[in-house]
Amino acid sequence: MKLALVTGSTHRLGAAIAARLGEAGYSVALHASHEHAPDPELESRLSAAGVRHHCFVADLSDERAVAALVPDVAAHFAAPVDLLVNNASLFASDDADSPDMAALVDHFRINGAAPMVLAQAVAEGAGEVGAAVVNILDQRVRHPHRDQQAYTVSKQALWEITRTLAVTLAPRVRVNAVAPGLTLPTDDYGEAQMARLARMMPLDRLPSPDDIADAVLYLAGARSSTGQTVFVDGGASLKSFDRDFVRLGRD
Repeated sequence: MKLALVTGSTHRLGAAIAARLGEAGYSVALHASHEHAPDPELESRLSAAGVRHHCFVADLSDERAVAALVPDVAAHFAAPVDLLVNNASLFASDDADSPDMAALVDHFRINGAAPMVLAQAVAEGAGEVGAAVVNILDQRVRHPHRDQQAYTVSKQALWEITRTLAVTLAPRVRVNAVAPGLTLPTDDYGEAQMARLARMMPLDRLPSPDDIADAVLYLAGARSSTGQTVFVDGGASLKSFDRDFVRLGRD
């Protein structure tokens, strides 16, 4: 049995990643920060594929909850975690010239510290064949802009954490990252705006959730790769945007 733990996986991008891994043969430990029902489509895909799965609740801003998550998953499935996907993140808007201390601490705790601690826990419990970690970044780490600065710098920290863990956890654990572009718009985006944003990309398209999930699955099995980041963003990281996408391409 191969076991994957995907944080923030009951809805949106995390759910797409979890479903893809389940369909590829993994048993899946879902994760949410609080009690709620997983996305019905996710449940349907996992059930249709006969995937063994269970949802764990852990507040990733809570040190004790983070410390308990990997052992709880391993105990429930009676197996070590083979793949950790650090997908959960805090994304809060701060339009001031600079974020305050509280915003920085909140973002770094969830987007940087928790993924690092979880990866170390996976390494400690890894079986004989080792394990893999895939961190979910954001294409903006390459060309940051002025919006959501606390979020941005926390993702940049996770980018460097990826490289550091690739060194410190080798050779038994491989650590890589996927940096998505705009994938699942929120209600702040309009349909025409999304079409215009797609045309701004070098590939004239935006990535789909399946594109991101496929990249995660590839890195999960890429036995000779560690410390690498795959940008899945329609080419957005090749350009520099001065504002967040939600502010661009509007009517």
